[in-house]
Amino acid sequence: MKNPIRFLRSIRTRAAASCVALASCAALATAAAPVHADTLLCEQYGSAVVQGRYVVQNNRWGTAEEQCVNVTANGFEVTRAEGSVPTNGAPKSYPSVFNGCHYTNCSPGTELPARISSISGAPTGITYEYAGNAVYDAAYDIWLDPTPRTDGVNRTEIMIWFNRVGPIQPVGSRTGSATVAGRTWEVWTGNNGANDVISFVAPSAITSWNFDVMDFVDETVTRGMAQTSWYLTSVQAGFEPWQGGAGLAVSSFSSAVDTGGGTGPSEPGTPGPCRVSYTANSWQGGFTADVKITNTGTTPLDGWELGFTLPPGQTVTQAWNATLTPPSGTVRAVNAAFNGRIAAGGSQSFGFQGSYSGTYAEAERFTLNGTACTVT
Repeated sequence: MKNPIRFLRSIRTRAAASCVALASCAALATAAAPVHADTLLCEQYGSAVVQGRYVVQNNRWGTAEEQCVNVTANGFEVTRAEGSVPTNGAPKSYPSVFNGCHYTNCSPGTELPARISSISGAPTGITYEYAGNAVYDAAYDIWLDPTPRTDGVNRTEIMIWFNRVGPIQPVGSRTGSATVAGRTWEVWTGNNGANDVISFVAPSAITSWNFDVMDFVDETVTRGMAQTSWYLTSVQAGFEPWQGGAGLAVSSFSSAVDTGGGTGPSEPGTPGPCRVSYTANSWQGGFTADVKITNTGTTPLDGWELGFTLPPGQTVTQAWNATLTPPSGTVRAVNAAFNGRIAAGGSQSFGFQGSYSGTYAEAERFTLNGTACTVT
């Protein structure tokens, strides 16, 4: 079992505090400078801009041995990775590339931090290159916090383990499994002494994948480890090595955040080519909802998919005039055979019944075929 007190972010917090006290680690909070391809970073917290909009960071914090990262045109490669640490403790570093803010170092033109309820989508893509003779995980790090902070440790960390090699495990313990973004994952939850951590572990290695970060954020909200009023502060992708690591690389990375849509029925979002009317009737432990979709664009829609997020504790039990999957979290409602066309200025409706625990709240973050809708 991993000792959570020694895990990554708590050590990173102590390193940051030491830097403040000694004024000797300026690289930790110094804004990255633009860099051309094939620039070598060997400084402990050295960083550089890549693709004009992301930051590559060396981020060696768990060992005094040297680590070097070669910044390439679209990512980075670990070229030197000395030292090793016990596999039942924290890894030795997190060489990575990120969109957002990390210890006051913000990537150029980032939309982050952004309130979760304002994000209609956060598409991202990655291509990893794995190497032998190393013990490591390949992981996305997604940070959430109740405030739009750009420094220090956030409240909740989401980790997506694309690959793991060697006798290592995430923070905490395995608490189940989940299907998120069309894949099945082991789910681990715990606390490392500084923040809560939820990890989604792939059963086999994933080399390349495009997905929406918000699918994992929504699952985390559903599990009660974040709230839609919180902020997404950064999206990071890289490696956590315990032993070795030379040859590990991210050959491509992309991350975007679409804001302005997805607010709940009482807080309309930025007008788009659609309008949603959500009318709910609730009682103790149950509710029904009638949903009307209006096409406010100038061209008809042939086939529609309405995405929305149910608050934690709510589950769809039956639906009519549409197929709803999955029954909780981020739900997608797909038209039936007879109501797939929405003329310009026209509308279609569907409904569903559900159960809930705790306090009832209405659904939020509505998108039609991937575009945010105004909600009334």
